[in-house]
Amino acid sequence: MKILLVEDNRDIAGVIYDFFEMHGHQLDYAVDGKQGLDLARKHHYDVIVLDVMLPGISGTTVCANLRAEGVDTPILMLTARDQNSDILEGFSTGADDYLVKPFDLNILEARLTALNRRRDGTSSTSVLHFGDLTLDLSSRVISRNQCRFKLNQTLFSIAKMLMLRAPKIVTREELISAIWQDDEPDTDILRSHIYQLRNKVDKPFEYAYIRTVPKVGYQLVNQLTDE
Repeated sequence: MKILLVEDNRDIAGVIYDFFEMHGHQLDYAVDGKQGLDLARKHHYDVIVLDVMLPGISGTTVCANLRAEGVDTPILMLTARDQNSDILEGFSTGADDYLVKPFDLNILEARLTALNRRRDGTSSTSVLHFGDLTLDLSSRVISRNQCRFKLNQTLFSIAKMLMLRAPKIVTREELISAIWQDDEPDTDILRSHIYQLRNKVDKPFEYAYIRTVPKVGYQLVNQLTDE
């Protein structure tokens, strides 16, 4: 499994990381909610392990934001509190499971395996679809009809956000925040990346999917179904 671990306690995170890596899993690690949110937006994971109590942005807020953006990766929340209200809050924001600290690492692995298996048994979310446009979240390959293009990380992040939200608008500010975080670039750079993405998925074809919403952002539209 490819796992995102979001945990501010480095000792706990180190134990989890070593255990899962030793069992053949691949992990990315975030020390706070903001970093976890950024990684979950940019990359594809099989499951996310998310601590509730995080500095800056709480785990429940991270979970709620991901669900609002259409990210449906299974999320298991770690909590030091076993009050029903805390557990219910986690589920209400979109968590799939929870585990109370301290916990057995074998139980954690079994829970994550079950979440991943359940997800695979329903519908695969490793590929996004919009019209005849598809985006493979693992390989970062975008396809339209028989044409396939390998995207760099920036173009992949833009395409992923547009496809997750489609046909809703993704604002320029949301794209800039997801790609560059606090290191905001010149706005012409974002426009240049959109131009590159259009050259791959729109220019060779009869109609364009990517639409600019002046002074707001961008969206995907399907001219075959939209009036």
